[in-house]
Amino acid sequence: MTLIWLVRRGVVAPALIGITALLWFSLPLWLLVAAALSPLLPGRWRALRLLWVLVVYLSIETVMLLVLWGAWFASGCGRGIRRPYWEGVHYEWVQGVLWVFFREARRVLRLRIETDGPTPDAHPGVPLLVCCRHAGPGDSFTLIHALMHWYAREPRVVLKDTLAWDPMIDVVLRRIPARFITPDPAEGEDLESQIAGLAAGLDANDAFVIFPEGGNFTPQRRDRAIARLRRLGMDRMAERAESMMHVLAPKPGGFLAALDAAPDADVVLVAHTGLDHLLTVGDVWRELPMDKRIVMRWWQVPREDIPQGREERIDWLYGWWAEIDRWIQQNRPEEVPPGRS
Repeated sequence: MTLIWLVRRGVVAPALIGITALLWFSLPLWLLVAAALSPLLPGRWRALRLLWVLVVYLSIETVMLLVLWGAWFASGCGRGIRRPYWEGVHYEWVQGVLWVFFREARRVLRLRIETDGPTPDAHPGVPLLVCCRHAGPGDSFTLIHALMHWYAREPRVVLKDTLAWDPMIDVVLRRIPARFITPDPAEGEDLESQIAGLAAGLDANDAFVIFPEGGNFTPQRRDRAIARLRRLGMDRMAERAESMMHVLAPKPGGFLAALDAAPDADVVLVAHTGLDHLLTVGDVWRELPMDKRIVMRWWQVPREDIPQGREERIDWLYGWWAEIDRWIQQNRPEEVPPGRS
């Protein structure tokens, strides 16, 4: 039990519950302020719509934290919380939370989220390794929502430890198969072995989710990734990375470890547009998509079509990332015409 864990559970989580209660108590005042500001801001009732999405999200967090606290007691003060029964219950709760949040967010923000590519029944009884471009927390939520609701999958997710500062994410993903990646893994365990451990034992309805870029796309990170490749003497990979303008050069180590740990899994690659650059509160305020059509593109690659050698697999991954970069360039988010939802 570390100091950071105590701060997350003993300070951040109770503070979030208190802020939510205070927000609901003072909501009429906040609604008046948002309504007064909306005519002065770009977009239709932008302040009001963002306020309501924030209220919904904080309310979901608060209710879910209380439910998770009750589950901890019901499982024998945590002694049985990782048994298969409770794992299944937690997946059901996550699916319900995502359904409620996305239903309300799509209604309030007038978003159309569409998928293009293989249908959910294109992968019957086959475990999946899902590789997605990374452009902020919004893409993570949208991808998990799609996997659970449209593809009937139980996702195992690799994500950065910084997301554990969200109390609900922290608690839930400690109870189902997931892995927070820290900059300094435990002695004797590197990042690739952590990822391989999570990818091992996938069954027919599992989907292992990884973001090979290792972080959200920004132009500065793109430049640093290219410079890193050149320092390592990987000039050909650096040249390929320079030709990709909307994605970071993928870091193949984790993906290759997952491939080896899940020898029966097909690979699904995912790209999307419309959720880019939502990295800070200011980004959300300026760029949260409203009245838009967002498309997620899925590509399925059968296991037999994936090369066997390590270098061949790295070259294969870079080729797919170039394809994703081209798709993003050609598919910017579209405005939804008035009257359509």
